[in-house]
Amino acid sequence: QALLDGVKPGDYVLIQFGHNDQSIEKPDRYTPEADYRANLIRFVTDVRQRGATPVLMTPVARRRFDALGRLLDSHGIYPDIVRELAAERQVLLIDMKRRSEAVIQEAGEQGSKKLFLWLESGIDVNYPQGVQDNTHFSPAGAQRMAVEFAAGLHGTELPLAQRLLPAPPSSVSAAPPPSIRS
Repeated sequence: QALLDGVKPGDYVLIQFGHNDQSIEKPDRYTPEADYRANLIRFVTDVRQRGATPVLMTPVARRRFDALGRLLDSHGIYPDIVRELAAERQVLLIDMKRRSEAVIQEAGEQGSKKLFLWLESGIDVNYPQGVQDNTHFSPAGAQRMAVEFAAGLHGTELPLAQRLLPAPPSSVSAAPPPSIRS
């Protein structure tokens, strides 16, 4: 509600959920698929009612590889729900799952550690024992995901895209943007 109270006509609101919602083994985080969809519809509706533009984003990939070095999916149906809802409600979609998967797969199992919080002990005061986190990005990984987001925004019909610097390099080709309703 605090976010919505601050939304003004002409604002852009980025909506990205699903990273924790699919965690059925964690009841405090899990959101059933129907509730997840209903929540996204509510967020889109609330943002539009305030004269702002919602932008839906799929959740980013986690760093999980199989024995052959292929990235494994960890979000199940949740990204598809976002994609379907974006098409149904004519909301711009930035598919961060596909973009992040391409970046992580290209970096490979070892190289992708630099994109995530993988720290040896004694390196960081916040993680004195070190950390091997395959969910949360390192500063370098967060910056790379920001580049992917900007690349996804380029070429869309949103006036916001015109305010970006020239398109950054991306390993992912942008899908044609849907038509946008303000």
